[in-house]
Amino acid sequence: MEAIRTEALSKYYGKARGITDVSLTVEQGGFYGFIGPNGAGKSTTIRLLLGLISATGGRAEVLGMDISRERTRILEKTGYLPSEAAFYGGMRVRDIIALSARLRKKDCAAEARRLCEKLELDDSRRVEELSLGNRKKVGIVCAMQHRPELYILDEPTSGLDPLMQQEFYALLRERNAEGATVFLSSHVLSEVARWCTHAAVIRDGRLLAADSVESLGHTGVKRVALRGAAELPELAGVRDTREENGTLTFLYGGKPAELLTALAALAPEDVTISDPDLEEVFMHYYAKGDA
Repeated sequence: MEAIRTEALSKYYGKARGITDVSLTVEQGGFYGFIGPNGAGKSTTIRLLLGLISATGGRAEVLGMDISRERTRILEKTGYLPSEAAFYGGMRVRDIIALSARLRKKDCAAEARRLCEKLELDDSRRVEELSLGNRKKVGIVCAMQHRPELYILDEPTSGLDPLMQQEFYALLRERNAEGATVFLSSHVLSEVARWCTHAAVIRDGRLLAADSVESLGHTGVKRVALRGAAELPELAGVRDTREENGTLTFLYGGKPAELLTALAALAPEDVTISDPDLEEVFMHYYAKGDA
């Protein structure tokens, strides 16, 4: 059974686009990244999956349950972290965490203490005293303390310092190893490249690609570096051009024979052709969305 399955899922806000015809599959037990720039449609997709907003078209299932008919059961089995968590004022952290557990009718006290210790979260402080990062930690504890089958996390590391980001992903890896599915949105490409096994790329509300992270890296695009060249080759498929210390670099997605012919005409002092890193590959997918 798939943890998440959508078919032509769409959402419009009047005439404004939310997402259009998004179809993706997340297998149970997967560690899945949902990548896109701000405003791409990541949060809209997540809110649809959780039944927080209604779809304009298409359909989706979460843990085998229809999002339009079985929202309550989906929420029981899901840990959700919004990109910006809001809490009742005047409450202490421990009270917010306990309230979240009571709403799920579970005793999560022991796990909550463990998570607070791991994340270095002082549960005696009042919510209005918390920094952005500590507010995010409270949201993480609330999403994880009941040990759900599926984690749906929207920009989960925004506001966390690098050490806490590492600790957070270690916790997710632990839960994933136990069989839980992780689905997280991010615009930080290096995060997804490091931690996720599968990913989907979304831009302007449309899905551009969805596959294993390894397969997404095989686009046929190469990083070309030219030392001692006065100009770039006149070729289609050249993008992301840079110049540093007398070396021109660019991404090239065209035919190899045309590239070699053009380079021979330029006669540079040195040429290096290599695979781009994964962040550059994802930028290639973003650029394709402009076409």
